[in-house]
This record gives sequence, structure tokens and C-alpha cells, in this order.
Amino acid sequence: MGASNQRRGDRRFSSTEWRASPLYSLFKQSYLLNSRYCTDFVEALEMEEKEKNRLRFFTRQLVEAMSPTNFIATNPDVIKLATDTDGQSLKTGLDNLVADLGKGNLTITDETAFEVGKDVATSKGAVVFENELFQLIQYEPATEQVAARPLLIVPPCINKFYILDLQPANSFVRFAVEHGQTVFVVSWRNPDASCGHFRWDDYVEHGAMRAIEIVQSISGADKINVVGWCVGGTILSSALAILRTRGDEKVASVTLLTTMLDFREPGDLGVFVDEESVRQREQTIGNGGIYRGAELGFVFQTLRSKELIWPNVVNHYLKGKPPERFDLLFWNADVTNLPGPMYCWYIRNMYLENNLRHPRKLTMCGTPVDLVPGIRAE
Repeated sequence: MGASNQRRGDRRFSSTEWRASPLYSLFKQSYLLNSRYCTDFVEALEMEEKEKNRLRFFTRQLVEAMSPTNFIATNPDVIKLATDTDGQSLKTGLDNLVADLGKGNLTITDETAFEVGKDVATSKGAVVFENELFQLIQYEPATEQVAARPLLIVPPCINKFYILDLQPANSFVRFAVEHGQTVFVVSWRNPDASCGHFRWDDYVEHGAMRAIEIVQSISGADKINVVGWCVGGTILSSALAILRTRGDEKVASVTLLTTMLDFREPGDLGVFVDEESVRQREQTIGNGGIYRGAELGFVFQTLRSKELIWPNVVNHYLKGKPPERFDLLFWNADVTNLPGPMYCWYIRNMYLENNLRHPRKLTMCGTPVDLVPGIRAE
């Protein structure tokens, strides 16, 4: 009873059959009790916290994968739908599975529901500069007067730029231009095999630093304001530390969104990073090559497998239903690759060794980097 009460809000077991049928109720209660046993067992172990977090994560993956809702024979909704459609739902689901196996990744949204520039990323703008790493987009003003200093946004290179410009109702870019900002956004190139030599320093110097220079030149402003998020914020912060060391004061203010500068507690992403795995990446793509975006996308999906993986497995493969239409998931599925040397340097020096937080320990673009001069790391 305790397990049932604990999972009362669990949408996986919302059908009446899970309560009305003794057989399905047994499946559910057995699963919930065993799930609790597994998680409690892990918590009872005495071990180093980093390894315990790793065990927690993979135990959670196992527990979520073994839910009876994920299997045809133990999901009453799937059986009922198959009966009602004379098996057509199962055939469609098998076709969906074969299609996903062919493209090498799980479909989590309708990837044909949106078109970049038509349904998402619709704010009016134009590319005003490009090099081998990025294009710089300047958006049209929406007010008669604009602020004296423009705003430059540096997004992560592991995602497409338009997360802040999905649709008019949820577009930060639209909001900013409607409030008098002149907005520029870096749109990173999606690397192919010809870009397999790009390094972290290239993204800092020829990416963020170059964008800052171009925005100031185009705007004619004395200084500019910048926003960075995720890996883009880490790249931007590195660039600003270098500019400050060089006596360059082009930037008036910086705002960071979901940006890590101290990687002591990287969350569940840390379970994928250890010396052996990083060394293996360095040996394979550290001197040249590409880290595929589809692989990175699957890693992010596992962080929320209960919401992003298994519901889609059930709906798409077992029930034969089409994927949902959702702009955020469309953006999430629009994956990008990463250059091997850049990725390996980033993973080792940030996630594995956490070197950025230590003043002058890292040298980027020939300059020792100190994010906060005068303040020593603990």
C-alpha cells in the first residue's frame, strides 16, 4: 500500500485496469515494491559519494526501463488498442521502430511539424557576418528608439541558436527587440568532417571574441552587453577573462543562464565522465574527428528518461501513435555535432578536472585565464 501511495501521481498507471484488475494490480504493486527495494538498497550502501551517484543514476535507468507499462504483455492500454485496431497499432509501432533503427535515434517529437524560419526562429533578422565557425544574426528593431548599447547572445554550440526564438509567444529575442534592444545572436556552425580539427581556443577566439568585436563595430557603441547560456556561457566567460587580461573593455555587462563555471557538482552528467572514458575519447577523436550530435542527444535524454524516453517508446512503438508536436522538443531533436578536439578538451578540463575555477591554471589563446582576478578558489 505504501508504494501505491508513494506513486499515486504516477501517470504511467492512470488507467483503471491498474486498479480494477487483480492481475495488473499485482504487476504494478510488485514493480513499485521492487523499485523501492532497489533504490533503498543503493542508499544503504556505504561508498564514495561520486560512485554512489553513478550507481543511483544507473539504478534509476534500470528501474524505469523495467516498468510493466513498457511491455506489450503487461500494458493493458496497449493490449486494448491492439484488439480494437485488429493489430494495426502494433504493426504501425513496428514500422516506427524500424524507421528509428534506420536513422539511429529515438523519435521524441514530430520532426516535420516545424520549419526553421517559418514556424520557429521567426523573428526578422539577417546574417551580418560569418566565418568558418559561426554566423552572426542581427535582428530588426521593433521600436523607434533603441538602447545605445546592443545585446549579443552566445548560445551553446551543442544546440541550435533558436531556443530563445521558438515562436512569437515564447521568444526572448522578440521580447528584447520589442523593449528597445538591438539584438545579435551567434549561430554556431554544425560541424562536419571538414571541421574535425576545431579546438576550444577556436570557439573562444574566433567565436565569442570575434562576435564581440563585430557587434561593437557594427553598432558603433562604446560597449556592448552580452548574454551566454550553457556551454556558450562558459565559452563567453573564458573570452571575457582573456579580454580583461588584455586590457580590452568592450563589454559593459554579462548575464549567464544555466552556465557552469565551477564543475564540482555537474549533476547526472557527471556519471558519464571518468578518466577512462575521457582517455578513450581523446584516443579516438582528440586529435581530429567528430562527436556525433545524436549520441550527445541520447545522453541528455537519459537524464530525463522517464519523461523523454519511455513514454515515447510506449506511444510510438507499442501503440503506434505519431509523435507529439512540441516546439521545445523539436529544437531538442535538432542536434549538432561537436569537433573532437574541442569536445575532449572541454570534457577533461571542465567536467573531469574542473580546472577553470582555478586562477591561471588554464591557458587559452595564449593567455592564462582568471575568471575573477583577486579572488582565489577554495
